[in-house]
Amino acid sequence: MGSHRRLASSGFDRGAGAALCVMSAAATALGVAPATATPHDDTRTKVDRLYEEAEKATEAYNKADERADKLRDQVGRTQDRIARQQDSINSMRDALGLLAGAQYRSGGIDPSLALLLSDDPADYLDKAARIARISAHQAGELQDLQDAMRVLAQERAEAAKKLLELDRSRKAVATHKRTVERKLAQARRLLNTLTASDRAAYDRASRSGRDFMPDFGSALPPSGRAAAALAAAHSAVGKPYIWGANGPSGFDCSGLIQWSYAQAGVAMPRTSQGQRYAGRQVPLSEAQPGDVVTYRSDASHVGMYVGNGQVIHAPYPGAPVRYDPVGMMPGATVTRV
Repeated sequence: MGSHRRLASSGFDRGAGAALCVMSAAATALGVAPATATPHDDTRTKVDRLYEEAEKATEAYNKADERADKLRDQVGRTQDRIARQQDSINSMRDALGLLAGAQYRSGGIDPSLALLLSDDPADYLDKAARIARISAHQAGELQDLQDAMRVLAQERAEAAKKLLELDRSRKAVATHKRTVERKLAQARRLLNTLTASDRAAYDRASRSGRDFMPDFGSALPPSGRAAAALAAAHSAVGKPYIWGANGPSGFDCSGLIQWSYAQAGVAMPRTSQGQRYAGRQVPLSEAQPGDVVTYRSDASHVGMYVGNGQVIHAPYPGAPVRYDPVGMMPGATVTRV
């Protein structure tokens, strides 16, 4: 227990303390006593809440968009199979037509009468044997055709189902997009009600993250892929937050994590909720550089641990990719990829 406390006090408590200092600095910058609410303080609270709601809607958008992409791929593959199956059925039908024609030309009268009238009974018997073989082959071809048509019908039904799902997913994408845009527009309108000095104070307080390279301590990433992802995340510092974006010119929170790990050759889920379960869960006190850190009970925000009680993340519109204390938000959980 003693060693655990020493570890926490050397990194994570400092991060949490820094977060409290940020909040205190914000109150000071706005000229607000902690126990007294003012219109400016109320505006900041509302803007922060709108940003949080917009971020949750962004992750819902990302999830629906990811689902739509998968469905589009599935529909495309199913339609390719349908086309190939239809070509195969057409070939089967052509072959059966040839067999039927050959059978008609070879035996159009009663077999016993044909034998009596034949000038060469041996030749007739040879032809009759070939006709029997053709009939047996035709029966097999017919069965194959029936099987192929049944499979084709199933494929078409599956394609129709996936197209319906794709349509629903596209509508969900559009709905979440409208929600994000509405929340961000409301936040902008609220910020525009502040005076120039109050807005500058808010900007200083809300952009308290560090865009310079802080001291990350001596901890090392647990793997080569974590090290590569961490290097990619560092290279993204200063890039703008763009909701729905996953790099390289801009990012939302989960887009930064997905892009960073993609540079390490690791395919990560698109959403912060999916990223929470993309590896092994470890205690916050054991976080190592490159670990994924998700926030809030619904994992609606995500960053990457960089060491010494700090994370790198894409915060919200107007704040570029930056470093912040790991304790900046509640409900932090750590995942080792």
